[in-house]
Amino acid sequence: MDSKIRIVILQRGWVAVGKWWQSGDECKLENAIIIRIWGTSKGIGEIALGGPTSKTVLDKAGTMRFHLLTVIAT
Repeated sequence: MDSKIRIVILQRGWVAVGKWWQSGDECKLENAIIIRIWGTSKGIGEIALGGPTSKTVLDKAGTMRFHLLTVIAT
């Protein structure tokens, strides 16, 4: 198990941020937020390094549960 804040790119274009937990192949993000609009000029790395910009649009998503094989990158 882990509990670090991560940006997670999932299948079908979902990009979420939250407190990461993993047990075997089952994963979850607690206090998850969907990044609907990045609002950056330098891609997702800009958010990873400096947080959301004034143009970033975030949607609260509660707790997200998903299988490890749906994760593209973190």
